[in-house]
Amino acid sequence: MYAIIKTGGKQYRVQEGQSLLVERLPADDGGSVSLQPLLVVDGSRVVDGDDLAKVSVQARVVGHERGPKLRIVKFKPKRGYKRRTGHRQELTRIEVTGISVGARPARAKSAPKAGAPAGGGSTRTAAKAEREAGSPSPGAATKAPAPEAPTEAPSPEDVGSGAGAAGGAGVAGAAGAGTEAPSPEDVGSGAGAAGAASGAPTAGDAAPEPPTPEDNDGA
Repeated sequence: MYAIIKTGGKQYRVQEGQSLLVERLPADDGGSVSLQPLLVVDGSRVVDGDDLAKVSVQARVVGHERGPKLRIVKFKPKRGYKRRTGHRQELTRIEVTGISVGARPARAKSAPKAGAPAGGGSTRTAAKAEREAGSPSPGAATKAPAPEAPTEAPSPEDVGSGAGAAGGAGVAGAAGAGTEAPSPEDVGSGAGAAGAASGAPTAGDAAPEPPTPEDNDGA
């Protein structure tokens, strides 16, 4: 079994009992540190991704060291500039004490909020279910109302026959009622009777003759 760990911005392949130099760790000599695993291979089993939460890689700090000295020379020609410095990297020697793959810790379930449905669903889910139950499904096709049969315009012959029938009906109604249109003679006689009753001269009466001289002398 081996693991790929990450520390100090670098990755290392480690096995149990292996000793290696890493970047300086903030731990005392003899202390224990936990390293970040990136991959664990155990025979044909590969643990990575979310399963790394149950992987633990432990190491013991053996001591703090300094790396080999590095010579640094700076030189600029024709200017008389020359500098020489050195550097030693701060390191920590560790020993891997164990690589374990345990059971993944179960997440604690949060208590349901007050006013939430008893089934465990949220209020938003319940409201969405009610809307879907009350509204028609999008796949159901709505039937359009059947178009009415077009009405044909009456032909000139039908209009003429209808007018004649209406006129005949009017004449028949008048005859059934027993009223006849007055004749011109009836109109004249009726007007004369009305004039006699009122004392006014009518068209049928003759105009009075003017008095003669003889009539005047006798008077």
